[in-house]
Amino acid sequence: MVSEPDKQFFDLSPQPRQNVTLRDVADAAGVTLGTASKAINGRGRLSPETRERVRSEARRLGFRFFSLQEDVPASQGVMVGVLTTDNYGRFSLPLLMGIEDAFGTRPVSAMLCNSRDQSREQQHLQHLLARKVDGIVVSARREDSRPPINIGRTVIPVVYAFTYVEDPNALCVLPDDAQGARLATEHLVSLGRRQFAHITGPSYFEAVRLREGAMRQVLAEHDIALPHNRVLSGPWQESWGYTATNFLFDQDPSIDALFCGSDQLARGAMEALQARGLRVPTDVSVVGFDNWEPMACATRPPLTTVDMNLAQVGRYVGESLLALFAGEQRSGIVRLPCSLILRGSSDPSQSG
Repeated sequence: MVSEPDKQFFDLSPQPRQNVTLRDVADAAGVTLGTASKAINGRGRLSPETRERVRSEARRLGFRFFSLQEDVPASQGVMVGVLTTDNYGRFSLPLLMGIEDAFGTRPVSAMLCNSRDQSREQQHLQHLLARKVDGIVVSARREDSRPPINIGRTVIPVVYAFTYVEDPNALCVLPDDAQGARLATEHLVSLGRRQFAHITGPSYFEAVRLREGAMRQVLAEHDIALPHNRVLSGPWQESWGYTATNFLFDQDPSIDALFCGSDQLARGAMEALQARGLRVPTDVSVVGFDNWEPMACATRPPLTTVDMNLAQVGRYVGESLLALFAGEQRSGIVRLPCSLILRGSSDPSQSG
């Protein structure tokens, strides 16, 4: 269902959304903003007359809303535009699945646009606005900060997922990188490992800094040192995991725990360890990050890794879109918990 280059439609029928805010509805109905929100959402203790007056004014002004307590007719299908730099779908597709789950039986379509650069992103954005999508989700291939999208004076819900902006009024939903790194490090410590090293991506990513900081904090709590020369940053590539591992073990062969910032890095690290005659996990425990299953399950042994729960991130994004459609106000950075997926690369007692 690809209609134009870099644009894909997923059946997860748009309606126009006017530049009308919930404040406009409240003023027209002669009620407070909170009362208007309760009436639109179908919540709270309001008289039937007040609730209907608010909804009547909303319909008159063209303020489109969805009651979370009612079924949405098929004629009120929702179209969501998704701007992403993830041209492989590795991160964006789990997000879309979560968004679809959040909408339940409500009909929803997603228009996925690959925004490889700022110029292309602006073209896609103008196309989405011209199509009068009901909401926009902005995502990325690797979580990091970015500028807010420029929608001018258009009033439309926007949620940033797996990326964030420096705007207190924006809603940004991300995995909790620090919590995920704590899970990985605490697991390795629980196995009795004491000689740690960390191979990760470029240090300009906030996620990289958060993970390293959390790792150091856990190790400090257990009186375990992490020398700076045992933390290596480089590209998010399997070849860097291989190269970095060889560098680390050339300098210090006593390392017995490797925490890697991605599954690709971990796979490269494991190949380097095995090429050196070291056994995973008997000699060295290895933990990755992402839980990219095609890779994590294909390593030998299978890779213990941190799952960012991107479908859960997507569900929160979808629930937030529904809330924003209904007039609720949501903003700030929301970090959702990660999970540790235990496989064979970390625990020596489970090997062989």
